[in-house]
Amino acid sequence: MLELYEAGGAFDALEAYLDGEGFWGREGIVAELYLGYGLSDCLRRSAVAAPPEPCRLPLLACRIRSLTRPGRVSTVGYELGEWVRSWDDQGYAVAIEAVRAAIARGEVYQANLVQHLSAPFAGDAWAVALALRHLRPLQPRPFGGAGWTVASASPELFLARRGRRLVTMPIKGTRPAGFDVAGAKDEAEHTMIVDLERNDLARVCEPGSIRWPELMAQRELAGVTHLVSRVEGALRPGIRLGEILEATFPGGSITGAPKIAAVDLIAELEPVGRGASMGALGVLRPDGDFELALTIRTLAVAEGRIHLWAGGGIVWDSNPEDEIEESWVKARPILTALGSRVLA
Repeated sequence: MLELYEAGGAFDALEAYLDGEGFWGREGIVAELYLGYGLSDCLRRSAVAAPPEPCRLPLLACRIRSLTRPGRVSTVGYELGEWVRSWDDQGYAVAIEAVRAAIARGEVYQANLVQHLSAPFAGDAWAVALALRHLRPLQPRPFGGAGWTVASASPELFLARRGRRLVTMPIKGTRPAGFDVAGAKDEAEHTMIVDLERNDLARVCEPGSIRWPELMAQRELAGVTHLVSRVEGALRPGIRLGEILEATFPGGSITGAPKIAAVDLIAELEPVGRGASMGALGVLRPDGDFELALTIRTLAVAEGRIHLWAGGGIVWDSNPEDEIEESWVKARPILTALGSRVLA
């Protein structure tokens, strides 16, 4: 198994690992892949230090496994203590206003902000994944190493490859389940990210091949209502996995636009690192195809605690109270699935 704790050269190291294991072209295997948001440090231009991580996780992990290996079934269960927040409402609101000020200065058009929750944890982390299954995650199988586990209820496709076709399906715009997502703010926020994703795919796809056959379709996913688009393109010949990831990671829907400026601003404003959230989790196949979920609605279990992150995109007409509530709209189905008391 490959575990990396430094961002520099991580995608090259992933390719070297897969090449060294003779992964490509083999039958009966897949590679499980986890990418932490902290890999985005390579994009940053600001000298401001990244916020401290709330738990120790690798920035990249990959394991090759047999397709015939059965999934493990938890027989232990788990117990959770009281959840605590790294941001109170006032701190969150101050950060939202700081993003609006950066927009007014012309530094960004949108930036995503994420709050972090954690609680004491005892038991089997695989049981957490079982508790999330009814939310129909794209990647229901948990992934972990010595002392850490990531379990996801994410409904968002960060990136998939099928032959030469490269696809991303960004989510922007959220309401509680049963309510429509409508309004100029949500549409503008969503369109900005679709444009960003078009640009990212164009870095590795054939000129003129980028299209968006589905734009702002309303879907009920992971216990809430979302707007979802599909952006796709045809890969240029000879493009390798590392080049694809370097061009597209992290996903635009969890950074903002422009991406690099948003990543810098996020590092300045968020009090703790994003850990297992806002990265990617999925599988690689020996024929080159892959499917990676964006790790929203994702939990990490490490060092005797469980961690959850939830947030949303901030634009000029964002209202702090509404944005904080949107983060809870996303977190509540997860907390309810875990059997936890909802904090807000």
